[in-house]
Amino acid sequence: MALSVENPRPARTAPAIVVMGVAGVGKTTVAKALAERLGLPYGEADDFHPAANIAKMAAGIPLDDEDREPWLRAIGAWLAERVAAGTGGVVTCSALKRSYRDLLREACPEAFFLHLTGANELIEERLAHRSGHFMKAHMLDSQLAILEPLAADENGAVLDIGPDPHTLVETAVDLVSRPVNGDLA
Repeated sequence: MALSVENPRPARTAPAIVVMGVAGVGKTTVAKALAERLGLPYGEADDFHPAANIAKMAAGIPLDDEDREPWLRAIGAWLAERVAAGTGGVVTCSALKRSYRDLLREACPEAFFLHLTGANELIEERLAHRSGHFMKAHMLDSQLAILEPLAADENGAVLDIGPDPHTLVETAVDLVSRPVNGDLA
């Protein structure tokens, strides 16, 4: 399994985790299992979209940055509320551009970004077999075109989606549980 840690997050009792990546990488599957495994609240990015965004995507029209801003702010606010309450949380969000992640960090500076990625062929296959979702397989190209991978100064890690979800979750638990500088913070 390919794994690259960009900048390990400080250990916390209740982490704030954003499971990110293009459509079809398994964000929802991994995030739900991770939230359950850590006993954290879970938020699904799709639930934060205004109706106009969903209608646009259902019509096969990619969202632009203006469409995404209120959605990103709502996700960031949800995560920040969970941190303020002491519960932490796990939320899905494509978070494709650094500017999108910056908006999330503006609301929740503690956010740890778990970037799920994999071979385009595998992602396309997963999208082709999806039913009942507004994100269409042909829209993957637009997401890949704007994807800005995590930078070295961003708090997060990259996981390849090749392994089964259980393995991905256990790897993620290890990443968010790491002590800082050998301390058990």
